[in-house]
Amino acid sequence: MSCQPTARRADLHRDALRTMRSWRAADPGQEALRSRYVEHLLARPDGTDRSCHPAHVTAGALVVSADHDRVLLTLHAKARRWFHLGGHCEPADTTLAGAALREATEESGIEGLRVDPCPLHLDAHLVAFCAGHREVTHLDVRFLALAPPGAVPTVSEESLDVRWWPAESLPTADPDMGALVRLALGRLAGR
Repeated sequence: MSCQPTARRADLHRDALRTMRSWRAADPGQEALRSRYVEHLLARPDGTDRSCHPAHVTAGALVVSADHDRVLLTLHAKARRWFHLGGHCEPADTTLAGAALREATEESGIEGLRVDPCPLHLDAHLVAFCAGHREVTHLDVRFLALAPPGAVPTVSEESLDVRWWPAESLPTADPDMGALVRLALGRLAGR
């Protein structure tokens, strides 16, 4: 595959680079990741493409209930772990926030999600089952999404389960997930 992006991919790449350059990280660890993402995007015009190896940018969203009491998590079919919603950017995506909204809508079945266009959190992690590669790093940009009142999720083909969890009682001890939920609730409280 060519490293030269299509017109829409170029739009997505420009948006990703602009987003990462303008985002202000809350701590040194997040700032180091932000800088790493910017360097990746500067070096790779295909940096948002799932075929970009050994790393590519992905987009995700932590969906919070309208009352801010619950978060929506998916039991990922391949990883068999609970995660926020998200995944690869697609050829039709033109913004990272738009990719996160598309992924969250597809994986939850909930229409009317609202995504905050300012990233919430960054996370770089190795994935062993991505795009035919033995191992690839996902440079995940995570956004906050707010569900409409009464939202009822449905399970997609990518998940074993999708369900609401009390924000203070997550189904995982993963400190990263706890931190993501605290960031989301903190941002919502600050509005």
